Amino acid sequence: MAESFVAIVEDDAALRDALMRLLRSEGLMARGFASAEEFLAGGGTPRSLLLDLRLPGMSGMELLTTMRQKHNRTPVVMITGHGDIPQAVAAVKAGAFDFIEKPYDPDALMVVLRKALDAGEASQGDPAVAEIATRADALSPREREVMDRVVGGQPNKAIAAALQISPRTVEVYRANVMSKMQARNLTELVAMVLRLRGATP
Repeated sequence: MAESFVAIVEDDAALRDALMRLLRSEGLMARGFASAEEFLAGGGTPRSLLLDLRLPGMSGMELLTTMRQKHNRTPVVMITGHGDIPQAVAAVKAGAFDFIEKPYDPDALMVVLRKALDAGEASQGDPAVAEIATRADALSPREREVMDRVVGGQPNKAIAAALQISPRTVEVYRANVMSKMQARNLTELVAMVLRLRGATP
C-alpha cells in the first residue's frame, strides 16, 4: 500500500530542498533522495514520485523502467531540463505520468502532482490488484522475465532460446511463477498480469 508521502529523487540538493519546502507548504509530506540507488534502498512505496531525469549512477529513466518491471504503479512525474524534452516524452511512453520542465513553475508543478496523486489513489482502489502486485513483487527477476514471456504467448522452447537456458529450466521457472502468483492456470495468470498493467482482462 502506498505510504502518505511524496518522494523526490533529485541530486541537486538546493532544488531537492526547495521542492520539499513547496510540497510541505501545500500540506504534503515529502522525503528527499539524492540518487535512484538511495531511493531503491529505502524509499518505500510513496504516493507519488518526483524524479529527475538526469541522475548520477542510475538515471531517472532506468529507475522508472525498474519500477515498472516490478509492477510498481506509483505515479512518476519526471523533472527535466529543456534539452531533455524528447527523453521526457519517451519516459511518459515508458510509464511516467507526466513531466515538468526546469525551471519549473510551482503552481504548474502542483497541478500535475495533484493529478498524479489522484491517479495513484484510483489505482489503489482495487484491493485485488494490490494483492496481485504483492505476489508479483515476490518473483525473482528471471521468474518475472519468464512470466512476461509466457503471458506474451511464447512457448517454452522459444523462451529457453531467448534466455539461453534449457526448456526444463523454463518449466521450473514457470512452475515457480504459477505457485507464487497463485494462478490455477495460464488464463488466470494472463488476467492477473493484464490487471497489473492497467488493462481490462
